[in-house]
Amino acid sequence: MPTALLAGVTALFGLLIGSFLNVVVWRVPRGESLVSPPSACPSCGTPIRPRDNVPVLGWLVLRGKCRDCGAPISARYPLVEAGTAVLFAVMAVRFGADWELPAYLWFAGIGIALALIDLDHKRLPDALTLPSYPVVAVLLGLAAVLGDHPGAPLRALIAAAAVGGFYFLVWFAYPAGMGFGDVKLAPIVGAYLGWVSYGAAVVGVFLGFLYGAVVGIAVMSLGRAGRKSKLPFGPFMLAGALTGLLVGSQLADAYRSLTLG
Repeated sequence: MPTALLAGVTALFGLLIGSFLNVVVWRVPRGESLVSPPSACPSCGTPIRPRDNVPVLGWLVLRGKCRDCGAPISARYPLVEAGTAVLFAVMAVRFGADWELPAYLWFAGIGIALALIDLDHKRLPDALTLPSYPVVAVLLGLAAVLGDHPGAPLRALIAAAAVGGFYFLVWFAYPAGMGFGDVKLAPIVGAYLGWVSYGAAVVGVFLGFLYGAVVGIAVMSLGRAGRKSKLPFGPFMLAGALTGLLVGSQLADAYRSLTLG
């Protein structure tokens, strides 16, 4: 399948998944079911009509307001849908029509949900993180069996253990600076990065901490937080992982070339 066509089809799929992720981000932290009751306006409680549930387009047609009570609908809903579509297309371009693509689409979707929940509630719920372990094992396992990726499964296992162990040590040394939810997510991030390369794993982990430090300094400089203020680390961890997946190997090679010749 041509790359452009694959990216387009995957983006359309991403729009649908993005709509579902909005439900996940709202309901999982509240311990609510993902399947019932149907989505409704949080202001008036009226169930959302199917035609208004079309990703992005529904929000635009309604002009960002509930059809029944006129209450504003957050622009984050279409942004999450569009953002998921873009990220899915990026993954399709990066990994192509390969058996590893479904694994990285899962990572993109669960990463968006976890990042938003962490921003909203400052926690990474076990309800999303723990089920990802068997899902990742199955999806990457299928890619190992059905695809042509010599060495990737072993790298993934080693990186998962190494990244998970590193995060555990950071948490153990300074538990006030990192939640244990980050530690639980770390092996998953390590597995995805290690599947690509060890260099991607190192770069992805390093950039997660770098992004967090830069944003933390910026927030303090603007007077919106103090030294003891806590910023959710999950979004930075996942942003670093995404960068590692996309260009981590190239950055690692460039660094080795500059330092070792």
